[in-house]
Amino acid sequence: MTARRIWHGLVFDLVFLGTAAAVPSAERGLPALLVARGSNRFLIDCGEGTQRQLMRAGLGFRGLAHVLLTHAHLDHVLGLAGLLATLALYRGDGRIEIVGSDETLAFVRRYLADTIGPEREGGYRLRAIFPGPVLVREGWRLDAFAVAHRGTASLGYRFQDELRHPLILERLDALGVPAGPERAMLAQGRSVVLADGRHIVPEMVHGAPVPGAALVVVGDTEEIAGLVEPVRDADALVIETTFLERDAALARSRGHLTAAAAARLARDAEIGELLLTHISGRYSPQEILTEAGRHFPNVRVVADFDRMSVRARDDAVSP
Repeated sequence: MTARRIWHGLVFDLVFLGTAAAVPSAERGLPALLVARGSNRFLIDCGEGTQRQLMRAGLGFRGLAHVLLTHAHLDHVLGLAGLLATLALYRGDGRIEIVGSDETLAFVRRYLADTIGPEREGGYRLRAIFPGPVLVREGWRLDAFAVAHRGTASLGYRFQDELRHPLILERLDALGVPAGPERAMLAQGRSVVLADGRHIVPEMVHGAPVPGAALVVVGDTEEIAGLVEPVRDADALVIETTFLERDAALARSRGHLTAAAAARLARDAEIGELLLTHISGRYSPQEILTEAGRHFPNVRVVADFDRMSVRARDDAVSP
């Protein structure tokens, strides 16, 4: 008989703010995605109009401390000046950190200096990174990896929970651990004292460790072979799908993926759910979904203001 497990912990929450390709439409803004982990909020890319999308989504600007840039193309960075100018007017709670490759930040530095002023005056800080660790927090981490796109120094981002220790329900019941704070504390690796004075340590009720939730976000890319390992086993993969296979030659010439290619990547890397964005107005979402679905079943074409939570594979991705 399989032991029943109880999972505790936070999730990665996503709000899609812009899901168009290079040109916005009446329904889709330019690329921007908000990722939240507890009180930590990250904006990935900042296309034109992102600050308005944040307002329309009811998110506001509170707690936004990091902008992660995938690359320097205008449809991914042009909204930065407006966002930062508004932040400077609305709040005085510290600088926002803008993260990206050396090449990306070289362009952003010139752009922002000419519009809202240099770092020391503009209420922002630039931090150049390379593939590898970006940020480590209690219980999870953020890493960057290289992405090929038209000769740019592009980056993808992987949010990864640490190993989880599921609680085994039968052990909890046998020991008389009540539902509530005591079980939550044990899930966090903390010992508890029961009402009868017995000490219960985590090792008494934990199962074998399993991987935590993993979310991977890729901006524009022209190939999938080099992405299989960086995205492997992610519970959710957010990636561009600008073309369909009937326009594969055009996709190659412009450094983008087809829906079929993105789906083959998800299949080969054993992804949990594939979330397709950067959608060209030349196709309907149903066409994209149909093509991708031939290669990978668990796929969604996202739209502006879609919200979802990414949990470890056993918990799935929920709207």
